[in-house]
Amino acid sequence: MYVYLKKFIDFTAALLSLLLLWPIILLIALIIKIDSKGPVLFKQKRVGIGKKTFYIYKFRTMRVDTPKDMPTHMLEDPYYFITRVGKFLRKSSLDELPQLFNIIKGEMSIVGPRPALWNQKDLINERDKHGANDIYPGLTGWAQINGRDELPIKVKAVLDGEYVEKMSFSFDCLCIIKTLTSIFKGSGIVEGSYEKQDNKQQVHMKKVEK
Repeated sequence: MYVYLKKFIDFTAALLSLLLLWPIILLIALIIKIDSKGPVLFKQKRVGIGKKTFYIYKFRTMRVDTPKDMPTHMLEDPYYFITRVGKFLRKSSLDELPQLFNIIKGEMSIVGPRPALWNQKDLINERDKHGANDIYPGLTGWAQINGRDELPIKVKAVLDGEYVEKMSFSFDCLCIIKTLTSIFKGSGIVEGSYEKQDNKQQVHMKKVEK
């Protein structure tokens, strides 16, 4: 029952957010255009409900010569590609605002597993084990607020599966509150290759195995 209510809440909340935030969205677009060459928006193929692909929208935070279809944390030197204004947008998560259009289009939800890149087969396969590919991906999610980029794939999939089991209005509200707290703290954001995160990932894996 909540699945149908959730879709209505998502659409309504995204539409109201756009109506309230449009001056900020326009200002960000203008600053991006002044700061560096390239389009204001960045779109990328992601995996949605039922493993159907769609194009996610973000404010562009990286140079136009950045390698495509590669997660930022897998780049050897991501700071070389991230623009000046991009650093702020990524840290504040304001680069995600255009995904409100994805929600209105019915491709995403406010809360759900963060949509995987089309070529992240390992993450997609792990999510299959936990039913996380059977719901709409989210602007934020349970895994997102429990480690974000620091999480190894298996841990991320387990947390996504935990969200599927606990999905409810109250749990979504909890996720949104924790998301705002994480954004304020700037926690869980990793820029750089996975090799630099081996120790942190091993700690997360031990916690899950317990």
